[in-house]
Amino acid sequence: MADTLEFNEIYQEVKGSMNDGRLRLSRQGVIFKNSKTGKVDNIQASELAEGVWRRVALGHGLKLLTKNGHVYKYDGFRESEFDKLSEFFRAHYRLELAEKDLCVKGWNWGTVRFGGQLLSFDIGEQPVFEIPLSNVSQCTTGKNEVTLEFHQNDDAEVSLMEVRFYVPPTQEDGVDPVEAFAQNVLSKADVIQATGDAICIFRELQCLTPRGRYDIRIYPTFLHLHGKTFDYKIPYTTVLRLFLLPHKDQRQMFFVISLDPPIKQGQTRYHFLILLFSKDEDISLTLNMNEEEVEKRFEGRLTKNMSGSLYEMVSRVMKALVNRKITVPGNFQGHSGAQCITCSYKASSGLLYPLERGFIYVHKPPVHIRFDEISFVNFARGTTTTRSFDFEIETKQGTQYTFSSIEREEYGKLFDFVNAKKLNIKNRGLKEGMKQSYDEYADSDEDQHDAYLERMKEEGKIREENANDSSDGSGEETGEGWGRG
Repeated sequence: MADTLEFNEIYQEVKGSMNDGRLRLSRQGVIFKNSKTGKVDNIQASELAEGVWRRVALGHGLKLLTKNGHVYKYDGFRESEFDKLSEFFRAHYRLELAEKDLCVKGWNWGTVRFGGQLLSFDIGEQPVFEIPLSNVSQCTTGKNEVTLEFHQNDDAEVSLMEVRFYVPPTQEDGVDPVEAFAQNVLSKADVIQATGDAICIFRELQCLTPRGRYDIRIYPTFLHLHGKTFDYKIPYTTVLRLFLLPHKDQRQMFFVISLDPPIKQGQTRYHFLILLFSKDEDISLTLNMNEEEVEKRFEGRLTKNMSGSLYEMVSRVMKALVNRKITVPGNFQGHSGAQCITCSYKASSGLLYPLERGFIYVHKPPVHIRFDEISFVNFARGTTTTRSFDFEIETKQGTQYTFSSIEREEYGKLFDFVNAKKLNIKNRGLKEGMKQSYDEYADSDEDQHDAYLERMKEEGKIREENANDSSDGSGEETGEGWGRG
């Protein structure tokens, strides 16, 4: 019997990414060196509690459990290597290398068992899948439901974002199976813990999504959103963008936080956290740090004592902690003088803000579309009245957004903005006032069915006085709309 066994091209799964390396077994223990990162797993022989051999996606795998609950998995073995591994375990570690196949029945119900740092979903005595609890970043509960979210690996082409378990109620008094399940997960999970004091706390802020009033506690690496029915910790690394948007009434301000991945409440996902402030509300703020710490960490962006409008304080603190610029409306000004346009999206009325590099709609549901995502935009006649129009955006992925019931007076302002940003306009000829009959108009677009065009053609038969509201014989795609009145 050899004193060592060595295996090349052995793989270790790290949060969805398969990292190759070299595995060496000796009398002293097991050593695996990751070829990519150079990280070394060193498992002493005296620590080994169990060894399991099973068929996996990459050939066969070796699962090692230690006495302190740690689990190590290595894949890529050939079936023929079982005998020498089994003999080696028996001779040097005094362990039987057990063969345990995974269950492949395809059932989605079974038993969850917690052992060490592992959650195992089993059918009978066979595991279906296992989850290392150290990979769990969040654990949230709902009615008879527990949702696990996971830390992500940037090197993984495909990532598991979450797993949701239905936990049936029990007849035992005083036992909440959902809470018991969650506590088993949280006891081993690598979740964000609110250790120490918050840098500052903003009390009872009005939040539009998710709706309610929340205390926001600001910590060095995350913010804690705490309300009556919703509690969430949001790492600053998940914040994509910050927006500060003036309401059309000029008395309120929206502060929008774009998140990826989104926060979740049950089956609802919130990609945006939207706060609403009154411009008249002021606050005096004292950071829970000494002046030297504030200066060292924030380099003049924040001071220990600050005062001003509440929305200014929140946005200033968030900008410093997240280290991202705040996007504000550019030089667009609508017919009413506001920097936004009143419109409807889906079933709700809201505000559309043309920005320097995109559009954002608030607040239900919030939508952010970057210019570099847009294939073309279209100005279309309103469905119920000629006093309004629809603004359509189609992305390069084929997703279409329709912002409807926009006042006709906003048409010229919005068209000029879109034109200045060099976005493709589907019906450019209509705005430029070129003359053309409806028949010619239809011929230039006959290869593409356009519902608005069909409706407009019907209107044209009835309202001959509007027959000149169309154009574009240049061969560009066309649609329906108006020129400036």
